Amino acid sequence: MNQCVQNENDSCSQFDELHNKLDRLDHAIRGNGEPGINIRLDRLEQNAIRHARWMWLIAGAGVTSLVNILFSLLRG
Repeated sequence: MNQCVQNENDSCSQFDELHNKLDRLDHAIRGNGEPGINIRLDRLEQNAIRHARWMWLIAGAGVTSLVNILFSLLRG
């Protein structure tokens, strides 16, 4: 009988530990009032897209400038 009670208490404490760990993971992922992993990852992805667009814009401006300089040199 005591063994059953002891096993039940051990199981309850293990479930409590698991529940606490899951709560911490949920808090980290969702944020609960502060930016969680989901929001932070989304912001990073948006910044990467924005950065790539700026790089293409700068590269296009550079190529356009070089072509303009070449035409100016060819015309004399």
